Amino acid sequence: MQSLNKYSKAITQDPTQPAAQAMLHAIGLDRSDFEKPFVGIASTGYEGNPCNMHLNDLAKLVKSGTQEKDVVGLIFNTIGVSDGISMGTPGMRFSLPSRDIIADSMETVVQAMSYDGMITVVGCDKNMPGALMAMIRVNKPSILVYGGTIDSGCHNGKKLDVVSAFEAWGSKVAGTMDESEFQNIVQKACPGAGACGGMYTANTMASAIEALGMALPFNSSNPATGKEKKEEAIEAGRAIRLLLEKDIKPSDIITKKSLENAIRLITILGGSTNAVLHFLAIARAANIEFTLKDFQRISDETPFLADLKPSGKFLMEDVHRVGGIPAVLKYLLDNGLIHGDCLTITGKTIAENLTEVKGLSDGQQVIKPLDNPIKVSGHLRMLYGNLATEGSVAKITGKEGLRFSGKAKVFNGEYAANDGILDGLVEKGDVVVIRYEGPKGGPGMPEMLKPTAAIMGAGLGKDVALITDGRFSGGTHGFVVGHITPEAQDGGTIALVQDGDTITIDAETNSIALEISDKELQERKQQWKAPNLKVSRGVLFKYAKTVSSASQGCVTDEF
Repeated sequence: MQSLNKYSKAITQDPTQPAAQAMLHAIGLDRSDFEKPFVGIASTGYEGNPCNMHLNDLAKLVKSGTQEKDVVGLIFNTIGVSDGISMGTPGMRFSLPSRDIIADSMETVVQAMSYDGMITVVGCDKNMPGALMAMIRVNKPSILVYGGTIDSGCHNGKKLDVVSAFEAWGSKVAGTMDESEFQNIVQKACPGAGACGGMYTANTMASAIEALGMALPFNSSNPATGKEKKEEAIEAGRAIRLLLEKDIKPSDIITKKSLENAIRLITILGGSTNAVLHFLAIARAANIEFTLKDFQRISDETPFLADLKPSGKFLMEDVHRVGGIPAVLKYLLDNGLIHGDCLTITGKTIAENLTEVKGLSDGQQVIKPLDNPIKVSGHLRMLYGNLATEGSVAKITGKEGLRFSGKAKVFNGEYAANDGILDGLVEKGDVVVIRYEGPKGGPGMPEMLKPTAAIMGAGLGKDVALITDGRFSGGTHGFVVGHITPEAQDGGTIALVQDGDTITIDAETNSIALEISDKELQERKQQWKAPNLKVSRGVLFKYAKTVSSASQGCVTDEF
């Protein structure tokens, strides 16, 4: 049998490393522990966010599971950023960069400390892809533990979630909701621990990573509070032993086929546009050729089935109630929509994992049947045209229509757009253009939930489109196109749009066009000058200088 401590033994078994061994004794280990494998347990727990507030407790449970299997689990922490709290503020610019900081910091600790494997305990949107990118880079036995979804809030018998608060603000501004009702919704929307409850970015990424095979079954749909999540955390600690024994690494699990499984599930569930950005980065970390065209291919051949928020009415707690993500995966497997032979962290294939899983509950309404989908093809559309020569990402559920043509209303930044919407500058039929919010221009490619929520709250959701070189929250819905590349800061066409220009978006032909002549476009380009970056030092400056385009996943380790 091969050594399970093949990395840590460089510290624990080498007689020329007495100082290291003395320090390990100092933390409470004895000589018998030096024979065991060492596993880093990385928690993004912190007190400032419901998504992450309970993760340090889960990490302790994970550690107890490792101890049961004679594995030394050592907890360390790294950062998290709350998208919900930073949304609509300058702080949102730090959200996407936090993904790569998380990846960098986890990689740094696991490699620097010669750990034999890693278990990540993660919660909010950027935690999951950041942790997964780190796992891929170190390529040691690894398991991801998601902190789980929040319970729904409730007011006057109506389910609430975090997006309810944003849209309530839009309604208040529009004069359709009084202050008392607004405050009631704000106070009741988020009742405790757990990530945002709809099929927003956190639940999207967690579900996809389970389908990818890098998390235990039921990991993504088990609620944050309750015995299932606690038991699952302990089991994850136990499960790392098998991965160490069989030397199963992320490179054995993450393949073109398992990526297709993950994206197939995202499409079925109506998941967040952010998943496109993150899985482009994940694929690049794994050196797998997986591009926007793969997303479009899968979307074309996959129906949208889940009646989940933001475009539907159910939450992840309802998915849990009708059988959880494994029940959804079983339905897809039974109907030939996923590859059953992909290896997972259980040491078994995904098909083997699903053998004993019960199917979706009889009579459930959360996941529509294949013969009666919400939309016959996927909601994620990769749009190209003179406005996005390198691609863009739209989230079209069908409820918004499939084509939109209107006059441009241009704003150089989100705050200007928010003010413009509040001041009534946006009218029915407009295409709102928010630019200089890309990975370099933001910098940090902030999410545009606040303007889209304001549009929804003002009752313009079906009559206005919005395009941006920034991102959207997983909670965004409506006729929206983001990730426009090249971004405005790089001189993309979005930088050249003027008020009153006609913009046409077509989700059937997957096109996005600025309706002006090539000659006019060229003349505008010649007159355009790149503005200075908005920052000149610090994290965001470094990010703007190193980040790739959104169509390349916004990675920061390729130059």
